[in-house]
Amino acid sequence: MSHRIIVVGGGISGLAAAHRLIELRRERDIDLDILLLEAAARLGGVIATERIGDFIVDAGPDSFITEKPWALRLCERLDITSRLIPTNAKHQNVYVVRNGSLELLPEGFLLLAPTRLWPLIRTPLFSWRGKLRMALDLVLPRGGGNSDESLASFVRRRFGSEVLERVAQPLVGGIYAADPEELSLSATMPRFLEMERNCRSVIWALWKEQRRRLRNRQAGSSARWSLFVTPAGGMQELVDVIARHLPLGAVRLSNRATALRPSTAKKSWTVTVNGAEKLEADGVIVATPAYASAPILFPFSPELAEELSAIPYSSTATVSLAYRQEDIPHGLNGFGLVGPAIESRSIIACTFSSVKYPGRAPPGYGLLRAFVGGALQPSLFEQDDRTMEDSVRQELRDLLGIATSPNFCRIYRHPYSMPQYHLGHRERIRRIKTLAGQFHALALAGNAYHGLGIADCIHSGEEAAERIVAELREFSGGSGAVRRASG
Repeated sequence: MSHRIIVVGGGISGLAAAHRLIELRRERDIDLDILLLEAAARLGGVIATERIGDFIVDAGPDSFITEKPWALRLCERLDITSRLIPTNAKHQNVYVVRNGSLELLPEGFLLLAPTRLWPLIRTPLFSWRGKLRMALDLVLPRGGGNSDESLASFVRRRFGSEVLERVAQPLVGGIYAADPEELSLSATMPRFLEMERNCRSVIWALWKEQRRRLRNRQAGSSARWSLFVTPAGGMQELVDVIARHLPLGAVRLSNRATALRPSTAKKSWTVTVNGAEKLEADGVIVATPAYASAPILFPFSPELAEELSAIPYSSTATVSLAYRQEDIPHGLNGFGLVGPAIESRSIIACTFSSVKYPGRAPPGYGLLRAFVGGALQPSLFEQDDRTMEDSVRQELRDLLGIATSPNFCRIYRHPYSMPQYHLGHRERIRRIKTLAGQFHALALAGNAYHGLGIADCIHSGEEAAERIVAELREFSGGSGAVRRASG
């Protein structure tokens, strides 16, 4: 007995779901017919790579994290780990804009807190008052209550306002394109809450963690990979490899799912495509943004659609510019820079792409990538291309001394691409899970639920695939009931 599963959405979450279904078909000897519907004319969603001469320019995400294992494991199963390249170990500096100049982030500063004393003492990034306030974390009691707390509130409570304004806000803003005053700490960085609960002092907990890593390195058990890695040909390479592993005819581009309806009697689904064509399926994985999933699900579950629609999103743009190395007076000796909101800059951050990863620019050239927009500066995303390019070039002139015109400039816009994990997000996701769980063989996947990164999205898609297959097998009477009809 064959079962058709339709995956709605061809971003990395939907691709991971479809690929996992193919694996499960083989591993568990199940007869599955898999169809992936993508509204756009290409796969990958915000992941895209453009080759401009000898430059490799990522339009969206440029890497994935290895501490979360799911992306790396997928690359291992795809047999492409030999194509992965680490970050440049020689130039890991990060700069922070302070009073219009660039100051190095103190060595050992991890997102919200320091782990090393001497670099903190020496840095001009913080005032002495700010440094002393930061040190109070070592003696402050644990926070009380179990209510959700914003990231801004947590940082202020543990380390003071200077750390929030100078470091936490710009670093977190670069990751989530969000306002830390509204961002739920438990939904985004629960690790820091756990540190406070277990060790009381976050600085002490981070120091212990660093010492443990050092001992592991000395014992010869250091990790093979850097914290972030990327395919040598850019992130599009991962999308293309996954797509090649899908069966011929399993992907339909320019096919938008416009409605979804369950048939309770048959325990099946009808998916309407492009407003007209009807497709039948035994299971459906919806891997589109929450705001796009809501109207698809509204006909049979207005409550679920309402919860999905309530997840806010911000928009960002990346502006990639190429220059001759000799035209960059500051020198590109780091991963990039971040601009605190209190500095009122026109960019969130700027990555030195040609330094961060080898092979992104030919010898003698530098490739920079600026980020514009986000929750704190939505109006800047609305600028026309000419204005946006001019404002970014002005920032690079002020901060890096670049006065010449770039060899090229590419602007890539990602409207409503960054879900905002606001206070109450985890409770909302619990409600969404409960509501979706009322329907047989329906799963949601994507970056709106349990993490924004590539690894999180892959995990989300693969979990959805495994859940659908488990439900279908159970409905069919156990593992022996759903067998493959042919090899």
